[in-house]
Amino acid sequence: MVPVKLLVLGAQNTGKTALCVRFMTKRFIGEYDHKKEVTYRCSRMVDQETVDLEILDLPWKSSVACIESSIRWADAFLLLYSITQRSSFQEIPRLKTLIDKTKQSIVVPTVLVANKADLEIGRKVTNEEGQRLAKDLGCGFRELSVAEAALSVEAAVFQLIRLVLDQQRPLPDRRSYMLTVRHALTRKLTRSKTMQW
Repeated sequence: MVPVKLLVLGAQNTGKTALCVRFMTKRFIGEYDHKKEVTYRCSRMVDQETVDLEILDLPWKSSVACIESSIRWADAFLLLYSITQRSSFQEIPRLKTLIDKTKQSIVVPTVLVANKADLEIGRKVTNEEGQRLAKDLGCGFRELSVAEAALSVEAAVFQLIRLVLDQQRPLPDRRSYMLTVRHALTRKLTRSKTMQW
């Protein structure tokens, strides 16, 4: 079993708790009185690996020290904004900078999630802006509606888990990898020389 710790961050009313509950239970609950941090725990099968998952959901009014402590705890990050709330979108670069500064790692598995895609009529942030920001920050990107699609929520979380698993897997021994490539190329060249055109 592979342990994976995820931290969900974003401005108030972006759907952080709703996303966590939707992922855990497949149910949508629209309103929350969220004044304390909550850790959700479950096991899921991802690409034939059992993942022991912990998801930490912080209240928006958390202190910087609390957020930094949670960032150090986490392996990966879901950054949420609402497509109907431009200020939540503008908050994302600050959060990503805080993550990068705190983790001090070259690669920090992160997925940017644009929530409330079902509220198209109130859209303030385009899909293209979200994709561009994700590219600029080096994040994965998903636009979804926590209210309407449990599978989209699961896909976003699984995308993040896969980033963590890829980072945890050891790289192949460079020498043995190069020998494997050399043998494959030699076989291919030998076969092409013996073929009559």
